[in-house]
Amino acid sequence: MEDCGVEDCRIDTPLPADTTEVRSPEHDKTHQIFYGLCGVCPGGCGVEIHLQDGKISRLAPWKGHPQGLCCPRGAHAPEIVYSPDRLQYPLRRVGQRGEGRFERISWDEALDTIAEGIRRVAQRYGPQAICMYTGRGAFDWTLCHLLTPAGVRESSAWSLFFPLGSPNTTGVGSICYVSHGIIAPATTFGIWEADMYPDIENAELIVIWGDNPATDSPPVNYHRICQARRRGAKVIVIDHRRNETARATNAKWLGIRPGTDGALALAMIHVLIAEGLYDRTFVDRWTVGFEELKAYVAQFTPERAAEITWVPAEEIRNTARAIARARGACLVSYTGLEYTNSGTQNIRAVLILWALSGNLDVPGGKVIKMRGADFPINQSRRVEPPNTVPPVGKDRYPLYYLYRREAHAMELPRAILQDDPYPIRAMMIVGSSIITSYPNPDLWRRCFSNLDFMVVVDRFLTADALYADIVLPATTLFENQGYMVYGPTFQVRERVIAPLGEARSDWDIAIALANRLGYGHLYPSSEEDVICWALAGSGFDLETVRRQPLGITWHPVTQQYRKWELGLLRHDGQPGFETPSGKFEIASSILAAYGYDPLPVYIEPKESPISTPELARAYPLVFNSGARIQSDFRSQHHNIPGLLKMQPQPLVTLHPRNAAARGIRSGDFVWVVTPRGRVRYTALVSEDIVPDVIEANMGGGSPIASPEWRECNVNVLTDPDNRDEISGFPVYKALLCDVVKIPPETADEGDQPVDSSIHAR
Repeated sequence: MEDCGVEDCRIDTPLPADTTEVRSPEHDKTHQIFYGLCGVCPGGCGVEIHLQDGKISRLAPWKGHPQGLCCPRGAHAPEIVYSPDRLQYPLRRVGQRGEGRFERISWDEALDTIAEGIRRVAQRYGPQAICMYTGRGAFDWTLCHLLTPAGVRESSAWSLFFPLGSPNTTGVGSICYVSHGIIAPATTFGIWEADMYPDIENAELIVIWGDNPATDSPPVNYHRICQARRRGAKVIVIDHRRNETARATNAKWLGIRPGTDGALALAMIHVLIAEGLYDRTFVDRWTVGFEELKAYVAQFTPERAAEITWVPAEEIRNTARAIARARGACLVSYTGLEYTNSGTQNIRAVLILWALSGNLDVPGGKVIKMRGADFPINQSRRVEPPNTVPPVGKDRYPLYYLYRREAHAMELPRAILQDDPYPIRAMMIVGSSIITSYPNPDLWRRCFSNLDFMVVVDRFLTADALYADIVLPATTLFENQGYMVYGPTFQVRERVIAPLGEARSDWDIAIALANRLGYGHLYPSSEEDVICWALAGSGFDLETVRRQPLGITWHPVTQQYRKWELGLLRHDGQPGFETPSGKFEIASSILAAYGYDPLPVYIEPKESPISTPELARAYPLVFNSGARIQSDFRSQHHNIPGLLKMQPQPLVTLHPRNAAARGIRSGDFVWVVTPRGRVRYTALVSEDIVPDVIEANMGGGSPIASPEWRECNVNVLTDPDNRDEISGFPVYKALLCDVVKIPPETADEGDQPVDSSIHAR
């Protein structure tokens, strides 16, 4: 592997900047500085909040806070909080679904209408006909810890309709994180991603695979990687783009064809075995399935993998050797590997590579947390799912249900439009926009039009809200009380400003509705009560915590490594892993029990140059979507002028070779076309993407976005029926497409989706 020269980290778009503390002049009594937590997203970054006449005027990093950061979205917090587009009053639909015509009503009228609508559906169809859906906007710790299903290690789905008898709670976990964070590690070695961390500070080699820390929210690992880079750590980025992190750290870039990461990991395992670079003691004593894996990876020579992945064979060998020989190879990975037909198995292959190379739970590697290292949150008041009927999707994705105890949202159209396995007739959507985040927006428009009753809770009017009977205004986190947890540290989130208009917190809305439905007593009654309940049993009370501006820290736990040897992973205290065999299951008995291949098998994407060569002649480029950008947060903020200045238009990035063949230059309007439809983008021609691959910005389609973003919903191009068979996640990152230059005379034409119906199963 070629060496990387050490440079100061740099990045193309602004990240947290140093700031000089600003103090108000003596004569200016209206300027206050409040040290608290950013309220733009749930990341909980420590910020210095400047208030002018009681209003937020600017944010800066809180120096000394363990997560003292301020990303571009945080820097534009005043524009977001005080946007004229903010929802401030309850609304009732007065037009047809989708028209977006509403009238203002009182909270009492709104809550009474919701309770009546929910009861009416429950009486007519049964309570299972009611579905709760939560998104990234509902990721506040207070909600995720105490309003989610009992018996689940982590979730964002609310239990709000459990007491009514509906098992159908679900959320963005149906399309994000669960493969990477739960199913893959849990079925392999009994650990969840939440119980691990990349030991960047002690790593000799940092491999970033399926992540771009520079655009994470919050970008904590980006700064840790920059510091490691300065001390001499090497960085490898495996991605279809030379992304912002790769450029900023001058990393070694392995450009890969999207969807083929499993083949790359298996080829690296092939190299470890062929060259005797794997941890033999670990394999002999602590694994099951190694011999079967050895036989399976024999076919994944670096040369064959190079044909599949487009990564040169010698680079595959060198990278495998570097991982095995490093004194601590750290894996920094997130959700980028989930969105292909063998996404879960691809992630398992990467985790197995890390274990075989001796980099699992060692200094500088992928470290498992000590039990008791995180602050203990009391979750005793969480509600059990009702034992009535199975939730929607359990039949098709039983492993998802095993770990989440919730419905699978990808299967909701089947229930809404086909009454299979039973009808869904009411939905409450909190902090999400399904139309802009799920494949086939028209499918979801039909779903929402088919509901008897629908409620949306959000801070802004979403595409989903246009179909709602009632829209409720939620506060930003600047307007709430709550808490944040940073590993062993617990910090109170204090309210910075009063709620705008009549907006209420998500918690207050949930409890008000639970009270209307007759079971509010099951939940803590207020935001302050939530904090008290979370602290119960920890030995700390609310007043004690409030006296510590930077929070209180749970007692320290000394880190120990290779915990399987010490009996620190199993609940019975025996050596080994918390798996059915007690070992690291290369061949997963859990997957086998549910009818899946126990080995980390690679499946060529269903739609690809290899699996569908005839289709590839019409659509010769590999489609990828989902890479984060600094100026938005998923589908949010395309109405914020300051953030729009950073990127006014949705972009599609393509390689100069592909652009030249199509007569395309940067700045040209183009169609991105798939077998499902076409969407208009602005071209960005760059060497920083693999040839024959494109990256199309996601997140467009909001009704309040600028025209360019409003008319650009990438999911017109994606396929609701093309999924990972284990997780049910849609394939967002391994489809086929083409990019066509738009003649100037037709540049004003809109998107043209293919109106495909769901198929009976």
